[in-house]
Amino acid sequence: MSTSSTSSGRGTSPAAPLRTRVVPPSGGPGSAEDPALREDLLRTWVDVSEAGGSVGFVPPVDPAAVAVALDGTLARVREGRDVLVVLEEAEDGVERLRAVGMGVLLAGSTPITAHWRTVVRLMVAPHLQGRGAGRRLLAAVHAAARDLGLEQLSLTVRDGQGLQPFYERAGYVVVGRHPGALRVGPGDDRDEVRLVVRF
Repeated sequence: MSTSSTSSGRGTSPAAPLRTRVVPPSGGPGSAEDPALREDLLRTWVDVSEAGGSVGFVPPVDPAAVAVALDGTLARVREGRDVLVVLEEAEDGVERLRAVGMGVLLAGSTPITAHWRTVVRLMVAPHLQGRGAGRRLLAAVHAAARDLGLEQLSLTVRDGQGLQPFYERAGYVVVGRHPGALRVGPGDDRDEVRLVVRF
């Protein structure tokens, strides 16, 4: 989840409506097979990373590297393994809604962990920071988890980004810390903090 307040300067109205939805694995426009959705998510992921969001990359960001990660994510969604929730925004002069955020429920690999999943890649576009978009997206991820019958979710945050209080307000509790797990630059190692919410 990015904490940046940088504006993307895309000219979207501050009052533009937002909606969330679970992305179907297949089926044409709006599905995990949709090239337009991929383009939106790639733009969002790069923008969030460039603004300093802790979503797997640090500035300066190589869009090709982000594309590889995104394509892997979309492949797992198309295969029915993971669940992708997107946040969409109306854009002036554009008929379709544009994806400006996402979160993924990553499937476990064994039956004994089938009652919970890991939340990864939770992010909203920088221009939406401070407008409640992150809370709305996280609530939609939680709703998708409940629809799957899950009992708990786990996620990790990069220490020093101010993200822990955001998740704690949503019911998450810290269950562990990996000191120095994330090397975001030379001489800049950060702890990875693991949080869990139970339904």
